[in-house]
Amino acid sequence: METLQITPVMAQKRSLNFGEYAEDATLVMEEQPTREKRPLFIEANTIEASLEHLRNDCIIPVFAKDNEATLSHVAFIETVQDAARTFFQGEQIELPDIRVSHVIKGRIPEAIHKPANQLLESDKTIYYERCAFVIQVPTIYETVNGNRLTLTIGGVRAYNHTNLYSKKTAERFKVFIGFTCKVCTNLCVSTDGYLSCLEVTNTNELYRAILELFNRYDPAKHIHLMQTLGNSYLTEHQFCQLLGRMRLYQSLPQSLQKAIPRMLLTDSQINNVAKSYIQDENFSSLGNDLSMWKFYNLLTGSNKSSYIDSFLDRAYNATELVTGINAALHGDERYQWFLS
Repeated sequence: METLQITPVMAQKRSLNFGEYAEDATLVMEEQPTREKRPLFIEANTIEASLEHLRNDCIIPVFAKDNEATLSHVAFIETVQDAARTFFQGEQIELPDIRVSHVIKGRIPEAIHKPANQLLESDKTIYYERCAFVIQVPTIYETVNGNRLTLTIGGVRAYNHTNLYSKKTAERFKVFIGFTCKVCTNLCVSTDGYLSCLEVTNTNELYRAILELFNRYDPAKHIHLMQTLGNSYLTEHQFCQLLGRMRLYQSLPQSLQKAIPRMLLTDSQINNVAKSYIQDENFSSLGNDLSMWKFYNLLTGSNKSSYIDSFLDRAYNATELVTGINAALHGDERYQWFLS
């Protein structure tokens, strides 16, 4: 395994204890937080947003029966930022890359009787039902199968997962820590690095839960898992067989689906996997055996077309699927249906 680069920017730093998988660290000079221009980490039906826009231009939804405010997207993102700065003290933490969707439009009370074509900008209110963001930690990275992976933290908030028509209750969030493949910004999400249904009532609970997630996550184990994917290959025949089974899966009766490990990608995303197998500039393999690492990136690349509320679930499922099929190539029975 190649050297895992841990580059602290302060003299006093927390040891990440990567154990047997890591070697010597490399020191670099301090840099200010930035967010470099890069390919989108999610594409479908989203627009870019800044913290300033969310803070200054958007209202905060409330619970209808008691008028209690929800935790805003800004509070969510800043709580994750604070937890990352605490846990990874001494590392460079980039500014968040934020994508939002499903804008909810309204108007101030004074403009309630105005025709829509006469509304001023000051008469309008908006908020976004769904928000996703990632924060990269560029001083913690590793090269896996020729691709640089950067430690990445992020989350998803979708108000449609919370009942806003009731009194204030626990609110749902999704939080992850994993790695981003630099050449394509595909997210690699593992079992111990994902909270799919984090329910909290305030930012203190949210902060503690995020720190606990960071503490549980084993980045060296995650890196090792992804490195092993480069050692297994699908023949073109196996890949075509696998694509056919993935398409068939969506049409199976529920009773049969329950007997097979879950597969969350849609038909259009499976079609994108097929196209990328031929056309992707980084992971195409037409006419050659396909490494499981490349197959993994074909899956995570197609997931970028997911809506925000299903994005992280499918990213995690891509990890489940590729590790299961990799095990099936070596004799494990659980995922053999996809290859048979």
